[in-house]
Amino acid sequence: MKPLHWVSIGVSIVLLILISMAGLPLYNVWQQGLSGKAALKRATQERQILVEQAQAERDSASLRAEAINIVGKAAQEYPEYRYQEFLGAFAEALQNGDIDKLIFVPTEAQIPITEATRSIK
Repeated sequence: MKPLHWVSIGVSIVLLILISMAGLPLYNVWQQGLSGKAALKRATQERQILVEQAQAERDSASLRAEAINIVGKAAQEYPEYRYQEFLGAFAEALQNGDIDKLIFVPTEAQIPITEATRSIK
């Protein structure tokens, strides 16, 4: 190999080292900038998720309050509503097998009727 060839190889190596010394810090800064942007997008997305969840909870609470209001008005306007609700819950409990025994107590005006004159044999 000619000495000029060795000189060009040496100069190329020195230039490569100088370019690396200048370029690596710039690359690190660029990479950190991209990492920062990614972290900001992640934080923004997490915040948006929390906002959406809070909005959904608020809407759900509002709808529940409206339903409770409707049921309360129905109970006030229609006294038989509570009785029908009781019968529905009672029928569901019977179907599910939650009730094993049924005891009937006759009442008059929501007061149990006692038969004091009847003799028990």
